Amino acid sequence: MTRADVMVRNSFLFDLDGTLVDSVYQHVLAWHEALRSEDIALSIWRIHRKIGMSGGLFADQLLREIDRPIDATMIQRLRARHAEAYHRLADDVVPLPGARELLETLTTMGVPWAIATSGRIETAGVNLRALGVDPDQNVVVTRDQVRFAKPDPDLFVEAARRLGVPIDHAIVVGDSVWDMLAAARCRALGVGLLSGGYGREELERSWALRVYDDPADLLHHLDEVSSRAYAADHPLG
Repeated sequence: MTRADVMVRNSFLFDLDGTLVDSVYQHVLAWHEALRSEDIALSIWRIHRKIGMSGGLFADQLLREIDRPIDATMIQRLRARHAEAYHRLADDVVPLPGARELLETLTTMGVPWAIATSGRIETAGVNLRALGVDPDQNVVVTRDQVRFAKPDPDLFVEAARRLGVPIDHAIVVGDSVWDMLAAARCRALGVGLLSGGYGREELERSWALRVYDDPADLLHHLDEVSSRAYAADHPLG
């Protein structure tokens, strides 16, 4: 038995919006429309900064920036209107460069991977179809299935549990500081992508081990973050 045979190999846990599919700005515009329907004026750039966090934290952030109460009933209305608006924009949602190829490469290499998204299935389903991922065939964890969303680590912990892999050997790939904070809280390695609009320094300050442009760039540098055993068994060129 070689050292590679007994090595605990890495797995990959992916965020979805801004990480595998180009959908962040559709979410921003959908939230902007939903907020305006409740006469809440919030600049688009401020909404972008909150994409990827849990609905409860999103509400807390709103309370800090507007001078009016937000109750659970309003949150439900906002969520429903966001989903409705997002579906109208869904035709423009496409996989990010290299996303499909990255997942296909990991599958070929025998590397376990899963998707863990703060989106609920009502919007995540659109993105999964665009990506060509079947949640009945692959491990996908959505906001509906855990108690807390990012920056809490529940989504990634549950994804690792379903894969049957140790979370502290997982690599979390995401585009936001919320992904990186969640990764740090469950002792996974965080890898940031710039494809969701956050800057390199922001991701690195949130404990991203490496930062790449998009899935294609990560695929090109996969040997920098994956287990040496994988790199030895499956040379990337």
